[in-house]
Amino acid sequence: MLIKALLLYLLLFNQGFANEDVLAQIAARLIKTDITQGDFHQQKQLKVLRKPLIATGTFTYHQSKGVIWKTLTPVVSLLLVSESKLVTGQGEQAVPAAFGKVFKAMLGGDLAALGEGFAITSSEQKTSWQLVLTPKDEMLQKIISTLQLSGDTELRQLNIRETGGNITSISFANISHPQQLSAEQEADFARLSR
Repeated sequence: MLIKALLLYLLLFNQGFANEDVLAQIAARLIKTDITQGDFHQQKQLKVLRKPLIATGTFTYHQSKGVIWKTLTPVVSLLLVSESKLVTGQGEQAVPAAFGKVFKAMLGGDLAALGEGFAITSSEQKTSWQLVLTPKDEMLQKIISTLQLSGDTELRQLNIRETGGNITSISFANISHPQQLSAEQEADFARLSR
């Protein structure tokens, strides 16, 4: 019995190191630039509705400024997120530091930052990777059961499973890495620094 327990411990111990190796390999694959932008398609399946709610729009990630999340359909809206603020059409709200960090880390490919707030399991194939994140924070555990991220050199898919059974799936497309922000993006980020 002791030998079985010891073997199991060694297997799990080695698994942890293999997982860190996989995370390092995934992080090395990701394109890291100051600016990442693209389109998103979001589908939210609520337990109380038969058909999913669908939204489309654009996003802009800036390493030091935050994230612009612009919904274009079905209703135009703007969400601005930094590590300390969240600005919507209804005004400004303070956000827990963990939320701002996670949002930026997901879009910026910062796996080390994600590891601070989540237990991570990973898998990697030749052309793709997948991460499953389970929240460590008790407050976040009441809302989210898991986050699943997958991609190649970019984040391509994000699935959020809520504890209440709702599922949000977001796919990212037309991703680019411009050298500088547009005037409109600069103006949006300026609202975060006020």
